[in-house]
Amino acid sequence: MKQTIRTFVGVKINPAVRRRSTEIIRMFQTAPGDVKWVEPENLHLTLKFLGDVEATEIHRVCETVTRAVADTPRFFFELRGAGAFPTAKRPRTIWLGAGEGEREMVDLAKALEKKLQKLGFRREGRRLKPHLTIGRIRHGGRAGEGLADLLIANAEISVGSILIDEVTVFSSTLNSSGPVYDVLARAPLANELDRGFS
Repeated sequence: MKQTIRTFVGVKINPAVRRRSTEIIRMFQTAPGDVKWVEPENLHLTLKFLGDVEATEIHRVCETVTRAVADTPRFFFELRGAGAFPTAKRPRTIWLGAGEGEREMVDLAKALEKKLQKLGFRREGRRLKPHLTIGRIRHGGRAGEGLADLLIANAEISVGSILIDEVTVFSSTLNSSGPVYDVLARAPLANELDRGFS
């Protein structure tokens, strides 16, 4: 039986945004609801979920991700506003959304998809909506009205900005207490100062 590794490509968040996001989670936890909140150390932005990848293919995946982002200039990405999928009034996945830098983040995800498709990974059916997942309603669980009210009231809340200067290939191991993420590779974006001398 071939060994596989549950894999995704994402972006780490900085300590200031992690602290602010954790404060917002604590505020939302005051509302009743059967929610599994994301642990602070697991907060990240997902660009592309790859699923179970054969261990022998991981090196090729990491090389492909590195090449895909090498010419993309680094940029600032702002996290702003709380919301949920499918809607704030019927939340299943609770998130913090995008402000400035949203277009650049979408373009970065497109560059990744284009290269990874050549390795056999399917394109997403819909356009990426950049967001930081902070909680999920447990299977069969419900969110109380208070949570929907908090989401609506904080639709424009300021979270902070992140310098996107690299993307990370992560492995995800699921255990009884939740997922554990490990770094498989880091892929740097282009430094505009460096680009002028290439």
